[in-house]
Amino acid sequence: MLTRRILLGHGVAGSVLVPAAARAERLTSPARLGPSPPLVMLDPGHGGKDPGAIGVSGTYEKHVALAAAQQLRQLLAADGRYRVELTRTRDVFIPLEDRVAIAQHKCAALFVSMHADALTDHSVRGASVYTLAEQASDAQTAALAVRENDSDRFATPEFRGASPEVARILASLVRQETRIGSARMAHSVVGAFRHDVALLQNPARHAGFMVLKAADIPSVLVEMGFMSNRDDEAALRKPQHRALVAAAMRRAIDAWFAQAGSPRPDGLRTAG
Repeated sequence: MLTRRILLGHGVAGSVLVPAAARAERLTSPARLGPSPPLVMLDPGHGGKDPGAIGVSGTYEKHVALAAAQQLRQLLAADGRYRVELTRTRDVFIPLEDRVAIAQHKCAALFVSMHADALTDHSVRGASVYTLAEQASDAQTAALAVRENDSDRFATPEFRGASPEVARILASLVRQETRIGSARMAHSVVGAFRHDVALLQNPARHAGFMVLKAADIPSVLVEMGFMSNRDDEAALRKPQHRALVAAAMRRAIDAWFAQAGSPRPDGLRTAG
């Protein structure tokens, strides 16, 4: 039987089961013998040979995403309430399915992918947050999902594609509890951003983002703004603005955990 830690990634089965040795190590390690703070996995988008969106003045999305994730990590880790890890801590390329696998292997309680994409309409600006769905909420979001998912064009062939049958099986494994948790986190992000960070119209959206396909980890993708908009790009280049984004994200994460209950060290949640 499949364990609950199913690696979904890019719609490819990949490493489906957590290796027995890894499971045994997690169960017997001292850190697992007592309660520990929940793990928040931050995922700075793109990296390495994949620059992501390139801003109107030449700023790379991959650099903005990493800088913002690092600032958020500092805030979240400051008082010891959370353990915080990043899928990447430097300018390296990580395939989409590996990002999900990292969160799965570490038993993350929450997965937050951070981006600053681009649109053909350069007048559009503002932050937004996305959850997983088979059908996109709107045409703009569908185009964003295609662009984000296309990051794996930089990967080797074994990370590409999956049969429709496999895709349907993997989609069916996304549990209702996880969908509810993801939607709740999206709502928290919108509420936290509303006063300090400009928001896109109808900022809570959904589409088939590959990096959100973890079966049992609530996951959101946060677009902090659009590199295609001169004002958004200029703001995201500034540490002061990214600090506002990080502070809002911290409030959103605090609110999500307060509402979701107390996560156990294995990433599961108990009623609070």
